[in-house]
Amino acid sequence: MESEYIYHVTTLKEWEEAKAKNEYTPVNYLKEGFIHCSIEKQVPGVLDRFYKNQTGLVNLKIDKSKVQRPVLFELAHDLDELFPHIYGALNIDSVVEVIILP
Repeated sequence: MESEYIYHVTTLKEWEEAKAKNEYTPVNYLKEGFIHCSIEKQVPGVLDRFYKNQTGLVNLKIDKSKVQRPVLFELAHDLDELFPHIYGALNIDSVVEVIILP
């Protein structure tokens, strides 16, 4: 069964800025065209691949049913796995928990 939650790792600084604007778009959004997310079991791999030795990170727990933009599960060819992508700015009220990463 597909989970109702998806996750996105970002910096606490970016998250604080997003709350002030009431929407979140990561710094690389214009280049990528979507917000990279993952399902819960994919988070450790994402942290290992893209955020090694970084500090000040948070993991946003997002209620998929509250996201106001399209969420598409698309293939990451290098991993042969489907990852959720949000096509548009993330509305802040879809974030149900902000998990501070150690």
